Amino acid sequence: MAAIKNSKKPSLNHTMTKLVFGTSNENKLKELKAIIPDFVELQSMQEFGIRTDLPETSSTIPANAMQKAKALYDMLKMNVFAEDTGLEVDALNGEPGVYTARYAGPQRNPDANMDLILKKLKSESNRAAQFRTVIGMFWNGKSYTFEGIVRGRIAHEKSGNGGFGYDPIFVPEGYTKTFAQLEESIKNKISHRALAVTEMISFLQSRR
Repeated sequence: MAAIKNSKKPSLNHTMTKLVFGTSNENKLKELKAIIPDFVELQSMQEFGIRTDLPETSSTIPANAMQKAKALYDMLKMNVFAEDTGLEVDALNGEPGVYTARYAGPQRNPDANMDLILKKLKSESNRAAQFRTVIGMFWNGKSYTFEGIVRGRIAHEKSGNGGFGYDPIFVPEGYTKTFAQLEESIKNKISHRALAVTEMISFLQSRR
C-alpha cells in the first residue's frame, strides 16, 4: 500500500465530502484530522450528541471495526466510519491483538499495557511486531473495509513523549526511534492508521 506522499492537505475546490468518525478517543481524532485532505469534512460523533463508546465485542480487529461503524450508521443513517487497531507481537502469537487497549485489564491503562508487553518479552530475542488498523465504513448505505499494516519491533524500554497507546515501545521498520520519538509529520506518513486512511481516501476520491 502506498504511503501518504506529503503531510500537507491538498486544496480542492470540489463539493465537500462529509464523514462522521466513530471514536471517543481524542488522540485518534486529532491524528486523523492531520491526515484527512481538505475535501473531506471530518465530524466527530460527539457533534451529534453521541458520547458513549461504540460496541466492540467481536473476536477480530476487522469485525470490531465494522461493528462500531454499523452501530454508528444505525444511529445516524449518514456516511460514517470507525476503526480498530491492534498491536500484534510475533513471539506472543499475535497478542495483544483485539485486546490491545485492555491488555493489562479493563482500566485501559497504556503504561500498564506496555509494561506487560515488556515483561513478557524480557528474555525474548524475537521482538518483531506489527501495528494493524482496519477501518469499517458505511458509504451510501454500503459497507467497506480498508487496512493498514506497519511492521516493526518492540523496544526494550519506553522512549519518547509523543503519540499515544503503545507508541513509546514500537519502532517501525527502517527507523531507530519509536513512534513516540518520531516527528508527528513522519508518523502521519508511515503509520498503520495513515495507511488505512490512505486506502479510504483513494476510495472517496474515486467516488467524487
